[in-house]
Amino acid sequence: MNRTLVVVPTYNERENLPPLAQRILALAAPVDLLVVDDNSPDGTGKIADQLASEFPSIHVLHRTEKAGLGKAYLAGFKWALEHGYDLTFELDGDFSHNPDDIPMFLEAAKDADLVLGSRYLNGIRIINWPLSRLMLSKSAAKYVQIVTGMPFTDPTGGYKCFRRRALEAINLDEVRSNGYSFQIEMTHKLWRQGMKVVEVPIVFTDRFQGHSKMSGHIVREALVMVWRLWLQNKMRRRPTGTPPARKPDDVTPRAPEKTGKS
Repeated sequence: MNRTLVVVPTYNERENLPPLAQRILALAAPVDLLVVDDNSPDGTGKIADQLASEFPSIHVLHRTEKAGLGKAYLAGFKWALEHGYDLTFELDGDFSHNPDDIPMFLEAAKDADLVLGSRYLNGIRIINWPLSRLMLSKSAAKYVQIVTGMPFTDPTGGYKCFRRRALEAINLDEVRSNGYSFQIEMTHKLWRQGMKVVEVPIVFTDRFQGHSKMSGHIVREALVMVWRLWLQNKMRRRPTGTPPARKPDDVTPRAPEKTGKS
C-alpha cells in the first residue's frame, strides 16, 4: 500500500474515470486511488470495480444514493484513516483538477497540515468559465475572508491534500455542510486550531462534459455557514487554538519514483 490516497467522488463520470485513473497511475509519485461512487445510474461504479480488479492501487467505495459532495468526501476520509494513509487528497472526477499537480502538493505537504490548490494565488488561472461565474467565485472568496478572517485566496476550492493528523483533528461526524461550504468548513476547522495551511497555484479547467453542480441551495448554504464558523471561533477572525506537536512519524519522506508496474 502507498502512503498517499487520492479520493475521487463520482456521479455519472463513466467517460472521465478511466482516463483519470490512467493519469493518476502514471504519476512518478506512487499513490492509491479511492473512487467514492454515489450509485451512478450511468454505470460509473461498475467501471470503477473493473479498474480495481485490474490495478491493486485502485479501490472503490459504493454508496447507495447521491448524498452530496461533502458526504462523499467524508466517507472517503474515514476510509483513508481506517486504512492507515498518511496523506489524503480531494480531487474532482471531471478533470477540473490536473492530477499532474499531485507531486507539487506532496512537496508542499512536507511542511504543512493542509495544502490548498488555489485558482487565484498570484493571478487568475481558470479555463472555460463565464465572467459571471468567475465574479461569483471571487466575491465568495472575499466574503469568506471578511467574515472568518481566513487569509486564503481560494477558500472554496476543492483540490486539497490533508495530512493524517489534520483529519484526525476534526470530528468528521460533526461536519455539517455538503456543498462548496464543505470546503470552507474543513479548512476553517484546521486553521482556527492553528494547523499550518499553505496554498499552491493550480490551473482549474471547468468540465467540458456533463453539467456543473452549482445551485442556488449550494450558494445559500455557503452564505450561512461562514457566520456559523465565525461563531464557533468565538467571534474571532484569527486562530484560537494551538496544534499538537508533530510526532517524528508526521514527517513524510520523499516518495521513490516508480520504476514500473508489478
